[in-house]
Amino acid sequence: MIRYGGRTTMVMRWVQRAAMLLVLAGLGYAAAGLIGGAVPANAAWRAPAKGVRIYVESNGIHVGLVVPKVAAGIDWRGIAPGADLADPRYAGYDHLAIGWGERAFYLETATWADLKLRTILAAARGSDATLMHVEHVPAPRTGPDVRSVVLRPEEYRRLVAYIRASFAPAHRRDRGYGANDVFYAGRGHYSAGRTCNAWAGDALRFAGVRIGRWTPFPMTVLAWF
Repeated sequence: MIRYGGRTTMVMRWVQRAAMLLVLAGLGYAAAGLIGGAVPANAAWRAPAKGVRIYVESNGIHVGLVVPKVAAGIDWRGIAPGADLADPRYAGYDHLAIGWGERAFYLETATWADLKLRTILAAARGSDATLMHVEHVPAPRTGPDVRSVVLRPEEYRRLVAYIRASFAPAHRRDRGYGANDVFYAGRGHYSAGRTCNAWAGDALRFAGVRIGRWTPFPMTVLAWF
């Protein structure tokens, strides 16, 4: 019994140490993300008085970029047609909300209530199974979770080039959460270092917009606008 108790004590110590390491790793990741999100790239950028208006929106987990279907010579209607929706009538809306993310995380985590530890850990390990989430929407109203950004036409075209490059060449799709959205096959590697929110920051940075150098959390994107 003494030997068994000693082994049990040793196991408990290892469990406690492992738990402490996980907590420290989580705190370190959070701190690194906040610091990375606070260090600006394209620091001299300022929004023009006129241009193409886009929106940056968050549902608390995923950050998406809302773009007009037709603007600055760009037409999205052939890439995300209404025929791909459960209800094609929603194609009458004039904007698309677009996000990128890990397949299982997207399909299984529509809201915070759906969030599971196993999904987080699986996504954090890394995955090449990625999706583009596309919603047909009207122009949103700005608020705490929706920010408006005006881009120069050339900046908008760079943004679009980045977004389009995230779609897989094969036009595979999955049913969305509702009648006005759809998932398309994406490309790129998802990991703890490159989350859906980091993707949104990367896209804006590529366009030339002032944004943090690494934006893994929704707040690290929205805080700039």
